[in-house]
Amino acid sequence: MSWTDERVTTLKKLWLDGLSASQIAKQLGGVTRNAVIGKVHRLGLSGRAAPSQPARPAFKAPRPARPAATAMPAAPRRVVASEPVAPAPAPVAAHQQPSVPVMRNEAPGSATVLTLGAHMCKWPIGDPSSDSFTFCGRRSSEGPYCVEHARVAYQPQQSTKKKGGATELARSLRRYI
Repeated sequence: MSWTDERVTTLKKLWLDGLSASQIAKQLGGVTRNAVIGKVHRLGLSGRAAPSQPARPAFKAPRPARPAATAMPAAPRRVVASEPVAPAPAPVAAHQQPSVPVMRNEAPGSATVLTLGAHMCKWPIGDPSSDSFTFCGRRSSEGPYCVEHARVAYQPQQSTKKKGGATELARSLRRYI
């Protein structure tokens, strides 16, 4: 559609009333949001009576207050298993793979982003988008995690059996022949 005098006056009125370009395009019909923006620019209609407002106000419930956290935890926390403790497993043989640590739901940690220090465990606990999200906060000696979480984060390197030198060399050279 073309810009008739009637449509231009309607555009000017709606623009000065504070409607957004999308809302004006819907009311005029047959034009896009970008066409409205271009026409407003060409007409020099930069000033507005009021800034454009969203169609419906967004209601956001107030967040509950967080309990004050201490900078350093008083004592290390222990993860309590909900299932009975089994006897110690037999030593792992060379041909078996070591077992993967069991993931448990942990109690909330004692450190938040604001209280997390240099030598505190930075293992995240919970959903980062929730209010109850914390970090472990226990003392870490080497790296970013405490000993328990480092075992989960860093798996031991899988040892591969060394094969015969001549056999391995012949096998690797076959790729290039």
